[in-house]
Amino acid sequence: MTTVEERLAGERAETVKLIASLSGDWEGVVEASAQTGVDDEHDPEGATIAFERARIEASLGRARAQLADIDDALRRLGDDTYGVCEQCGGPVGAERLAARPAARTCFACAGT
Repeated sequence: MTTVEERLAGERAETVKLIASLSGDWEGVVEASAQTGVDDEHDPEGATIAFERARIEASLGRARAQLADIDDALRRLGDDTYGVCEQCGGPVGAERLAARPAARTCFACAGT
């Protein structure tokens, strides 16, 4: 059986890979936009490049937030606060942690 720490470490490794991949995509879009005209409004590829830039930027933001959540969960494991709701102080719940190992709040507090 996989421990919580092993599962979080695995998710962390996958998230770091995703960030690296998205960063590479970002560099490719930036390079492509440097090779095209700077007038996105009149460049038929401009809207596509702008859309890709926004999509990758949003994905990178989500991945970085996920990495921060995983790192925080690993910290909570170390200081014995993992599984304790940050809002009410009650248990987060085994089912919720099984579904979202980096969860910070119980189901009731998550809905508020």
